[in-house]
This record gives sequence, structure tokens and C-alpha cells, in this order.
Amino acid sequence: MRSALAYTPRSAPLQSASPSAAIAYLGAFVLVSFLYSNPIVLTASVAGAAVAGLAAGARRAVLAALRLGLSLALLMIVVNALVTDRGVTVLARLGHLPLLGQVDVTAEAIAAGTTIGLRAMAATMAAAVYSACVDPDRVLRLLRPLAARSALTATLISRLVPVAARDARRLREAAALRGPGAAPLGRGALARRLLAGSLDRSVDVAATLELRGFGLSAAPLGGGRSSRYDARFWVAAAGLVGLAVAARLVGVGGFDAYPKLELTTGPAVLILSVATLLAGLVPLRGRRLWRVVLGRLEAARA
Repeated sequence: MRSALAYTPRSAPLQSASPSAAIAYLGAFVLVSFLYSNPIVLTASVAGAAVAGLAAGARRAVLAALRLGLSLALLMIVVNALVTDRGVTVLARLGHLPLLGQVDVTAEAIAAGTTIGLRAMAATMAAAVYSACVDPDRVLRLLRPLAARSALTATLISRLVPVAARDARRLREAAALRGPGAAPLGRGALARRLLAGSLDRSVDVAATLELRGFGLSAAPLGGGRSSRYDARFWVAAAGLVGLAVAARLVGVGGFDAYPKLELTTGPAVLILSVATLLAGLVPLRGRRLWRVVLGRLEAARA
């Protein structure tokens, strides 16, 4: 079964756009998440990247990123609540714990952990959509004139990570089919077998690249071809980044967790969040976009 994060060729605008335009577009969501700590804006950044993936047909990648992102966010919330005792709103006193000392869980620590988790979710979502929608071979052609070896390494990583995920799934399935009488196979043993298989594959890949002359000097290839969809992604990226930076400079979307929660709301935050969310609709085809908009209007009238 094909990995959810593996690149899948499609005729959708995001897959057809040049790698530079697609990377700039998806990177805009990540930039917004790092510019702001306001949970409302961060949630809009996660949702915008997810909508972009759904609009591009990468539903499985969005679901996989959502599962991973929620796990990371929950872990960060728990860790921050346990190791940080700042804040005036104490929700629970857990007493003295080994290695941690006196642990007081505060609402401010949970809120701060939530912002970190949402930021990680936004980056994870954008990375998953990138992996599923941007052709790594075109990225290699784009970056080779600048750094041939680094471009090749990055491309191989983007190709082999989904393969490693597929191998891990097959190892788990094989371990489950061994029957109840077999000795249990722990995660350590699975990790060792996965690492051994990855090392064997890396040797085979290196030998194949050597036979094809990748170690020889050659004339650099040209960058990726432009697409008729590039303009929309460049405009969306520039507009979203410009709006986010301008709003940040004037103090929109402020958030302070310590020593007491202070969350800035208002029309400006709403406009920024809605714009970030709507930016996720850019990968839709024109006709499909109109069908979605008209369907929503008809539903609202009914």
C-alpha cells in the first residue's frame, strides 16, 4: 500500500505548479504560525494548510499529519504543564515528583504548551502536504544549480521516508501474523530490523547512483518549468505573508501566557484568521471553487 506521504502525480494546480511557487505557498502557512502565538491565528494556520491539502487531493496526507500533529501537540502540552510552574492560575498540585520536584499544573502553562503544539501542527501539516504534492524530482532540478549534492540528498530523503514508513508497517503486520505462540516482538527489535533494511537500501542506492555517474561533474540542469498556475500561488503567498507581517508590526494577534493569560481578539484577528483559512482554497480549480462557493450559498439560503 502506498504511503500517505508519498508524492502522487495529479493534474491539480498545486501538483502542476513549479516547485518554487508551491514551496512559497505552503511556507507562508508555516511563517504565519511562527510569527504569532495567538491560538486563534495558529488554529487558522493549521486549518488553512489542511484545506490546501484537501483541495489538492492529498486527503490521506492531511489525515496522517493531523494524527501526528495531535500526538505531538498533546505531548507538548503535557510536558510543558509538568516542567513549567509559572502562572497564577493553579489547576492541580501534584506534589513532589522524582526528577521534577514540586509540580503545580497551571492554566498558563497549559495554554503556552497549546501554542507550541499548534505551531508544530502547522509545520507538520504543511510538510505533509508538500511531501504528497510537490514532485521531488522537480525540486532536484530546481536546486541542482545551487547545491547539487544537497539537492540530491534532500530528494532522496523525500523519496525514502515514505518507503521507510511502508517498511515499518509491513514489519508490524508480519509480527502480528506470527501467531499467539510466538515470542512477542518489541519496538526495539522492529526498529533494529527497520534500520538494517534502511542501511541495505542506502548501499544499493549509492551503488546505483555511482553506476549512473552522479559522482562525475556535469553541466547543471535548468530549474523547474513554470506553470500557468504559478501566479496564483505566488500572489497567495505574497498576500498572506504581507498581511501577516503588517498585522504583526501593528500589534495584532498578541498573546501572553505568563504570568497571566492575555489574549488579543477583535476584528483584526478575525480578518487575519479568515484570510489564512481562505488561502487554503487557492489549490482548487476555478470551476470547482465556484461549485463549492455556490453550494455553500445555496445551503445558507435553505
